[in-house]
Amino acid sequence: MLRIILFCLPILSHVFGESSPNIIIIQTDEHNLRTLGCYREQMSQDQAFIWGKNVFVETPYIDSLAKDGLICTNYFAASPVCTPSRASWVSGLYPQATGAPSNNMPLNDSIITFAEVLRKRGYATSYLGKWHLDGDAKPGWAPSRKFGFTDNRFMFNRGHWKNFVMTKDGPRVGARKNNQPTYDLGNADDKSFATDWLVDRSLEILERDKNKPFCMMLALPDPHGPNTVREPYDSMYDHLVFKQPVTMRKVLAALRNQPGWMKEQGGKNLIKKINQETMANYFGMVRCIDDNVGKILTFLKDNNLYKNTIVVFTSDHGDMMCEHCRMNKGLPYKTSVGIPFVLRYPDRVPAGKVIHTAYTTVDFFPTLMGLMGIKDNLPELHGLDATIAFTNKKKEVLKDRIVYVRHSGGAWVAAFERRYKLVLSSLDEPWLYDLEKDPDELVNYFGRDGYEEQFKRLKEELIKQMKKFQEPALATKKLRYK
Repeated sequence: MLRIILFCLPILSHVFGESSPNIIIIQTDEHNLRTLGCYREQMSQDQAFIWGKNVFVETPYIDSLAKDGLICTNYFAASPVCTPSRASWVSGLYPQATGAPSNNMPLNDSIITFAEVLRKRGYATSYLGKWHLDGDAKPGWAPSRKFGFTDNRFMFNRGHWKNFVMTKDGPRVGARKNNQPTYDLGNADDKSFATDWLVDRSLEILERDKNKPFCMMLALPDPHGPNTVREPYDSMYDHLVFKQPVTMRKVLAALRNQPGWMKEQGGKNLIKKINQETMANYFGMVRCIDDNVGKILTFLKDNNLYKNTIVVFTSDHGDMMCEHCRMNKGLPYKTSVGIPFVLRYPDRVPAGKVIHTAYTTVDFFPTLMGLMGIKDNLPELHGLDATIAFTNKKKEVLKDRIVYVRHSGGAWVAAFERRYKLVLSSLDEPWLYDLEKDPDELVNYFGRDGYEEQFKRLKEELIKQMKKFQEPALATKKLRYK
């Protein structure tokens, strides 16, 4: 027996590496950057507190990940709606190459995810929460196509349910009407509310897998609407008075100055008044998420897993939360396309690192592989491996990079970098933003003196990437950029 063990050790070392890290990915849904303390710290006061002075939610556990690891200030959804963003995250490909460029479209069978790569290397892989990559099924528990996530018992395809229960037949939505699942809270408490329930199931899986290399992805359905949350979070922020953001006031005062793609894409959803209860409940959902992140971090510490586990906190896309008179996502504004991305990995990533370079969700897969030292037997990937930027000794990374982002229906495409942003569409002239001079994203600098070089540089790089990644909107020849 001893001879067998000694013979196997080199093989196990080759498969797992000397310090094969565990991976925990916590992904929220429709999450506004400004609700996280670690992001507000990177902003000016007027940008950090757009709803009023001292109007904020505390997120100490998520903030601790940024403090002990890194924070990316310019991380973007490759396409700012659920399905295409999630498709790019798991595949490392732009949505048009995944079979799922728009909501409710199923991921192609041929897609190889990062979970599949790790499963083949001996990792215990699991996925809990919202998937949204298996077509129309709703809720659609435990899809038959697992895409490398061996344990997907608690994966559901679609919906923003608030109450889950376990039955003899497996998980189901606890709030029901006429025996059909609803988004109602029902009698949700700290055991059945969606966020709590999914985290409790996560802790059970971590307990089971803690003695082997594991990769777990937890996709929480909040803080996406409906904006409801269990006690005591439902009243925790009732004392706050949410004021109109500057962009809301200015857009209401001059509706004619909106870009064409703003008017055409969901113009009927214009918000003219802040709903105080909706905003307070959104804050409550974020606080509930943060408290549950704390449970996971405590488990890692208690089980001596904190040092050798890569922990990522992110989202699929943002939420405008009344900026520019809009809620939700789908637009090229920063709090629609911009997502939180904080990563903690003490073995390789210096604490307190701030990265301003632009990345998108297609970059996650190759970067994860790079951090883990996995180079062989990888599928085709569109993204960039950011390992060098993540692991070097620089406390602040300022390198410029232009990334390409697309609308799920092809209404617009955009090029983002640290300071400038260019949006092209068939609905208006190009919109060029200078985020240093105009962080509120209200002014079009296209055609203005001194911006010719910036426009040309972003346009040429955007077109180059659209050709490389076969952007469908380019083939229509309707984009206006000359």
